Amino acid sequence: MIIKKSCPNCGIQTICYRNPVPTVDIIIETDDGSILLIQRRNEPAGWALPGGFVDYGESIEDAAIREAKEETNMDITVLRQFHTYSKPDRDSRQHTISTVFVATGAGTPKAGDDARKIALFTKKNLPQPLVFDHGQILSDYFQFKQIETLTNCSKHPYIIF
Repeated sequence: MIIKKSCPNCGIQTICYRNPVPTVDIIIETDDGSILLIQRRNEPAGWALPGGFVDYGESIEDAAIREAKEETNMDITVLRQFHTYSKPDRDSRQHTISTVFVATGAGTPKAGDDARKIALFTKKNLPQPLVFDHGQILSDYFQFKQIETLTNCSKHPYIIF
């Protein structure tokens, strides 16, 4: 989408492009099959996957590792790309495109940065509310895990729905 804006200093009209903003979300798995979720400190309030915005000049993989460390204190040891979610209404603040990763981590989980709280959950005890489209992401993830268990394909580097 093209937007014309006037420079506040000189008044010259310039063309700006309004594009979706890249983000990452990380499903951090534990040895017992639980996943780490954060309770958000900022709006929108609720529980979420750790994640955030990709910084300019940063790869999405590096953004996932950074966001996981900032919000959970976990050092990511294995990182696999899961799926990309791009519905324009997935984030009420703006149009974002999130690349979701599945990861394992090392360290002691501790809430930090945008996280008010951090806790472990399973498919059976997910907290509410889950913000953004994280309910859909986790539904897709648990469906994948069920298929992965049935087919024993966890060694494949790419996940195809």
